[in-house]
Amino acid sequence: MNKKVVLSLMVVAIISVTTVFANTKTEKFKVYGTCGTCETAIEKATLEVPGVKSADWNEKTQMLAVSFDGSKTDVHKIQMAIVKTGHDTEMHKAKDEDYNKLNECCKYNRTETKKEMTGHEGHMH
Repeated sequence: MNKKVVLSLMVVAIISVTTVFANTKTEKFKVYGTCGTCETAIEKATLEVPGVKSADWNEKTQMLAVSFDGSKTDVHKIQMAIVKTGHDTEMHKAKDEDYNKLNECCKYNRTETKKEMTGHEGHMH
């Protein structure tokens, strides 16, 4: 191959790699829980959303760091998947029946979540 062909192929390869990573977003938001069992459920629900690349929930801070492909999903869809497990997020409230299915060790103080959601009433589910 001549140099022009090799250079052209390298440019195409670089553009392709850049395109793959261009839509990757990382967000952090609060997800209520209490223990390692919560961590497993929250991360599992997050990772099951198509387009999510990684999820890491911190029990101490109750913050979830999630990386995802912005062309396949968004924070709203991710949080909706989490609330189905019974865990409130800072923008969405789990249905009482889902919260009631949590193990006793996983039941967190929902009074806190209601206080923090004030001003987000239009987003509560």
